[in-house]
Amino acid sequence: MLKIYGVYKSRATRILWLVEELGVPFELVPVLQAYKLKDPMAAGVRLNTRSPEFLAINPMGSIPTIEDDGLVLNESLAQTIYVARKQGGPIAPRDLTEEAQMLQWSLFAATAIETEALKISLANGEGRLATEAGQQEAKVVARILARPFGVLEKHFSSNDYTVGGRFTVADINLAEIVRYAQAYQPLLDAHPKTAAWLAHVQARPAFQAMWAKRLAEVD
Repeated sequence: MLKIYGVYKSRATRILWLVEELGVPFELVPVLQAYKLKDPMAAGVRLNTRSPEFLAINPMGSIPTIEDDGLVLNESLAQTIYVARKQGGPIAPRDLTEEAQMLQWSLFAATAIETEALKISLANGEGRLATEAGQQEAKVVARILARPFGVLEKHFSSNDYTVGGRFTVADINLAEIVRYAQAYQPLLDAHPKTAAWLAHVQARPAFQAMWAKRLAEVD
């Protein structure tokens, strides 16, 4: 059985959304981010990203990690592509061309969007986005994101989905990164086609089920 190490309030949402879509049975091994604990190395503390037993599985101490039939993968975008390909069906790439396109969009999101978008997510999570200073910070980030979001806007002006004219794992990977910037409404307002695509894929029952579990999760 597929084993997923992590928690819903992490990048594990990518693989957890995918398995909801596929109905794949899995075992979730809760591994909390060490920064959320006062002393992650204390005796009896819960399994976390600095626990020796987890570091033996993932030396980088990051979540999620998956284990499947002896294969260990520590990078979330690789995990989703792998599980989608293994399970097959419309969510997976149909051929080498689609696989290359899905990898390209996933890596584009990770390299051109994620780092800056996370700044908006962090500001929102800390309550700073509601302040004038936080809005100014987000405005600067939005200027940096204007170029990659412009690429998305052009694509979604003539495509309902990321690859292949259907919902695929590429939409999961891309949406879960674009989501980090979602709290700054002016960025979405400036890119309405991208915003509409994001709302559409987030309306899927599998995303809603995954998100409800995230909201219910206790750190």
